[in-house]
Amino acid sequence: MSQVIDTAVVPRRVSLFGAVLRRLLVRGVPLGPNGLITVRGRKTGLPRTTAVAIIEVSGRRWVWAPWGEVQWVRNLRAAGRATVVKRGKKEEVSARELNAAERIAFFRDVLAPLARSVRGGMTFFRVADGVDLRKPVEIAESRRAFELEPLATAGAHGR
Repeated sequence: MSQVIDTAVVPRRVSLFGAVLRRLLVRGVPLGPNGLITVRGRKTGLPRTTAVAIIEVSGRRWVWAPWGEVQWVRNLRAAGRATVVKRGKKEEVSARELNAAERIAFFRDVLAPLARSVRGGMTFFRVADGVDLRKPVEIAESRRAFELEPLATAGAHGR
């Protein structure tokens, strides 16, 4: 059975950390894979900016939501595009939500190997994000992920 995680259950420590992270990223402080994503709100149309991990592997990029169906996920799903800023580089991107099978592959074949390549990476994901990357099927049930492509080349991967 699919579990949907709503913004109401994001731990307070995560919300506070996200606010600090966002301020640092706005100031241009490089913080690993973290960047900013700005998406138009689906109800107000106003731009909303959130700090996220932008996962880059083999020339492809993804964002994922460790806390499930949070507002930025809903907004990105509705808009299908965003502005990302990472290490001072600003880019307009299209965003395609991964289906269930693609999410499993993403967690198994992209995120887990990336986490294993960093000392303490698997533990970090388990503690900070509340996911066990050794269980990609379970994670994919309740977490969302999007592949990002530059607007100028969107669709170039043929997906």
